[in-house]
Amino acid sequence: MLQRIQTIWTFLAVLAAVFLFVTGQDVIISDSFPVLNIACIVLVLVGLLSVFSFKNRKRQILLNTISIIINALLIGILIYWLLKLSGGVHFPEKGIEPIFPLIAMICLFIANIYIKKDDRLVKSVDRLR
Repeated sequence: MLQRIQTIWTFLAVLAAVFLFVTGQDVIISDSFPVLNIACIVLVLVGLLSVFSFKNRKRQILLNTISIIINALLIGILIYWLLKLSGGVHFPEKGIEPIFPLIAMICLFIANIYIKKDDRLVKSVDRLR
């Protein structure tokens, strides 16, 4: 169902990807290929697919794990981008972009915990029948 706690955590991870898309418009990693924009769009689509596949908990866990891997890669890419910018890391107007994938990863880990908890509850109720 859509009102479960794991849906809220997954939706928060989707919101973090949207915020990264909005704040990361100045991030240029490759001149010819928009890596960050494509990754954000993929994260939003995978997250929404995970939210709406609430009847299949194994698929939800798989989609959340894929999102966690993409977010980890994004953190690495964004840290590389921060280190290669001129002015060093101490420049005050840069550096918020790697926070959003980190927040998304934490939210997805918590969502996976609640999905597994829900799966155990359903299996225990099935054993009683």
